[in-house]
Amino acid sequence: MKKIFALLFLCIFGYGADVNIAAAANVAYAFKALQKEFQKENPDISVNVSLGASGNLVAQIKNGAPFDIFMAANMKFAQSLYDDHFASTKPVIYAQGALALLTLRVQNVDLSKGLNALNDEKVKIISIANPKAAPYGQASIEALQNAKIYKQTRAKIIEAKSIGEALTQTLKAADVGFIAASALHENAMKSYKLQEGKNYILIDPKLYDPINQGIVITSYGKDNAKAKKFYDFILSDKAKQIFKAYGYNIP
Repeated sequence: MKKIFALLFLCIFGYGADVNIAAAANVAYAFKALQKEFQKENPDISVNVSLGASGNLVAQIKNGAPFDIFMAANMKFAQSLYDDHFASTKPVIYAQGALALLTLRVQNVDLSKGLNALNDEKVKIISIANPKAAPYGQASIEALQNAKIYKQTRAKIIEAKSIGEALTQTLKAADVGFIAASALHENAMKSYKLQEGKNYILIDPKLYDPINQGIVITSYGKDNAKAKKFYDFILSDKAKQIFKAYGYNIP
């Protein structure tokens, strides 16, 4: 059954790439820059990425999806692949994520209050990523709890499937959203002319556990020398500088 799933997946998503990567949704914003830099030195290696919530990607890999590399939004999901023998390398941290709070649809929300701004009666819908499947969603809940406003705001919360979808909800439907700080550096966001303190704030990292993002080479990709090249690149100083430019912390 898993072989059939893998074949079907390749037919639909593989695009004949040399390296197929499953990556947490927050990586989307930096990935184009990473891919461009990698292919400067490796123009003959094609790379394809599938984005989603880490928990959902883990389920796909365990069901036979033919990914060579998994870039998770935390260490837990990467570790689960290794523990269950679906990864050939131990999880290594490639970047540390950061949370931001974004508002575009409601005027005059006082973000100088930090997360207490969510108590404003004008804020009726708060978007977060599904905390069970998306580590950024779990971090969002932790931040609300540690700021001691979760009980007051939980009725306003709507859940997105991933941190990427949380951004979409925030742009189109929600009054406020918890997003990956990396999204603020996406070219498409420039048209919104965002101002820190007016449209967004970076959430105090003391309010949530560090979002240490782990990478593994999967069991499927263990013999793929081209996948190993991309894996080594992601852990290189060049890649670290790109992640830093997109709002990540480098541990």
